[in-house]
This record gives sequence, structure tokens and C-alpha cells, in this order.
Amino acid sequence: MEKNRPFPAKSIFAGATASLMLLAACGGSDASGDGTQEITFLTHWDPDQVSQLEDASARFSEDNPDIKIDVQPVPFANLLSTLRTQGSSPNGPTIASIYDLWLPELARDTLAAQMPEDVASDIRSNWPENLLEAASVDDDLYGIPNEVNLYALNYNTRLFEEAGIEGPPETWDELKEYAITLADESEGVQGFGVITNWDSGVVHPFLSLAASNNGYLLDDSGQSALTEPNTQAVAELYEELIESGATDTDLSAADANTTGPYLDAFANGKTGMIIMANWWQSALQEAMGDDFDNVATAPIPVGPDGDKASGISYSWMTIVNDNATDEQQEAAWKFLNWLNGPDSGHNGSSAMGDILMGMGILPSSESDVEAHDDQLSDPFVQTYVDGLPDATPFPTVIGGADATQQLQEQVELLDFQEVDAQTAMENADESVNAALNQ
Repeated sequence: MEKNRPFPAKSIFAGATASLMLLAACGGSDASGDGTQEITFLTHWDPDQVSQLEDASARFSEDNPDIKIDVQPVPFANLLSTLRTQGSSPNGPTIASIYDLWLPELARDTLAAQMPEDVASDIRSNWPENLLEAASVDDDLYGIPNEVNLYALNYNTRLFEEAGIEGPPETWDELKEYAITLADESEGVQGFGVITNWDSGVVHPFLSLAASNNGYLLDDSGQSALTEPNTQAVAELYEELIESGATDTDLSAADANTTGPYLDAFANGKTGMIIMANWWQSALQEAMGDDFDNVATAPIPVGPDGDKASGISYSWMTIVNDNATDEQQEAAWKFLNWLNGPDSGHNGSSAMGDILMGMGILPSSESDVEAHDDQLSDPFVQTYVDGLPDATPFPTVIGGADATQQLQEQVELLDFQEVDAQTAMENADESVNAALNQ
């Protein structure tokens, strides 16, 4: 799995200036004058994946000569801004790949079109309901999920064996017990590692533990649930782990590329357990070499008020620009339905599924998971595949990005023992609600 999250790896494309100029000059239109719909597909993928997408587009156009797809790559850092600045007219991007947290604002600003019901029916039949929630606004489907990421427990089997621990923790009580047993201050080993300095890296593991205790970031009314007992209990768990010495925050610093002490500590056998996403596999393999054989995965330990393990999930999806003409939108949805359908790729996979698997990324449709069963049955990955049906999607709401940063700030203050668990969640509750109600 790739390693710059929450954004797919290989997302930096060198021709930024040229791509932006090209987008400004040639958006989707009937440029030929012969009825052919020429639509643009805005993506942040690197040249290898762009080439695969172009090949798939060419195959589609062979059977649909009245539709031409022009793939337009930009760097990830420019993706959202390009969609916003270029997408207000029919000459802007027709299709765009987006991070699910952006969807509510793009739908509000008429930069994401509601999916036609005939396409939506096909998509609903082939994706888990919990993943479709993240591609919907007010129960209306706007995007087709492709890449999905979720969280699970990763642990070092060598450290477990040396400590006499036979298997991964299944409950919070076992998590605390094992973390304390594994910790060895004289050897610089921590039992359970947390992340700081990276918003998703801080918040997603925290909320995965909450979800496994029937706790949530938001309640049914869309307001913060951080002071509810089931969620606040995670802060109390962190507090216990840190105060006991089982968690060493000197080893916590990381960024979206997982560089820094956090990666180094786990890769070097100085961290017994962490909660991390599926894309992190390739980072570990590169850093650990043969020692990667000591890494195993397991479901999130279940809290005292939980009934099942549930990792936070987030996804990427493709949307259609609501400012495109009706003809462009019809052509775009036809192409996307084909691109993500089981007849466009190899051996029952969609073309999108083949591209994602080529990047080492977990596809989200049920047919793609089935088609790539052999590759996805790798022991590291299998835990994540098995966890998809019970995953808890990170809320895709307006203000969600700001809310993430507000929760990150308070969890980090808790990590460094500048506030206690109750104060951290009370402060986070107030600031998250402020971010959501702007």
C-alpha cells in the first residue's frame, strides 16, 4: 500500500504549469463540431497511472466513438484549487478525482453533480453501504468510490514472542496489558505508539478506537460527540497508556509520508503496536526489509462498550462537474460507469480496479475485491479487506477538515500531558462544533 496519506502516493506530477495552462485552454466541449463529446478527466496521478487511465479511455472510445476523454494531470497540491478555479464553466474539467472530505462543499458550490439514478443503481449494487455514505450528500449519491483506506492494528510478532504474548489484543484491557508488558524504557521500546504532527494520523486511529467502543466524532444531529462517554473513554485510554510509560510520545512525530520517529520506531522494532492504515504496507516493506516478516495485522481492539471492531475509513472518488453541459455530463457518467464496472478490466475486475491494484491500493467495489482475491489475500492486507463491511466512514460534512484539525490539536495536548483527558475532550467538543457551525 502506498505511503503519502490521506492522499494516494505517486500523486506528484512534474508538469504542473503546463497542465494548468492546458486545462485553461481545453476543457470539455463538442470541440470537433461533429457531435463528439470531448470531456476532461482531472487527476493527481503520476505519469504511469495517467498512461493506464489513457489506455482505458482509448478502449472505451473505440466502442463509443462519439465520446473522447482527455486526461489532465496536476499535482495533488493543485487539485482542489484547479477544480474550483477551472470548474465554474463547461470548459472546465468534466470529471475530477477527489478526496471524500471535499464532497459536501463541492456539491454545495455546484462543482459536483448528483448522479443519475440509472448510474446510481449500478453503483449501489456493487459497493458496501458504509462506503457509499461518504460519496453521498443528504442521501443523494454524487461520486463513485475507488480507492478506500481504513485502519487496523499493526504489531511486531518478534516483540510479542519475546514478551511471552501469544497473539494480538482483542479488547482494550488486553491492549493496555500488552502495551505495558512490551514497554522497556531501558531498551527504548514502547508498547503502543501514537502519531503527532499529522492531522489524519492523529485523528483516524483515535476515532477507530472510539468506533470500536460505539463512540463517534459526531452525533445524529451532526454535532460533536467527543464528550459522550464512549468517545471520551479513548482519551482516558490514551492518558493511561502515556502515564504508565507504555506510550512514549518522543517517538510520535510523523507527517503524511510517515517519515520521522514514528515510522523509524516501528520499523526498528522499538514499537510493539500501532493503529495504522492499509497503504502503510509499502512504507514498512521499504524501511524494514526482511524484518517486515515480523509484522502482522489484526482488527482494532474492542472497547468495554463496543460490540465489534471498526476502523475509520476514507476514500477517493470520481465526480462529474455540475457546470458541464447536459451532454457532457451524460457522456461523463457513461464513461465512469464503464470504467468502474466489472467488464472494463481483466478477469472480472474493472479498469479502475486494475489501475488501483497496480499502485498497491485497495479497491472499494465488491466485484474488484473478488476479482483481485489472490492479491488481496496477503496476510497483511487481508485484515483490512475483512474489515471493510464494518468500517466507520469518516464524516463527510462541511467543516470536516477544520474539525479534524481542532481534534488533532487537543489530542496532541493530551499526548504531551499538557491537558487531562476530560479537558481535552471538552475543549475539542467546543472547537469542533465551532468549526462545523461556521
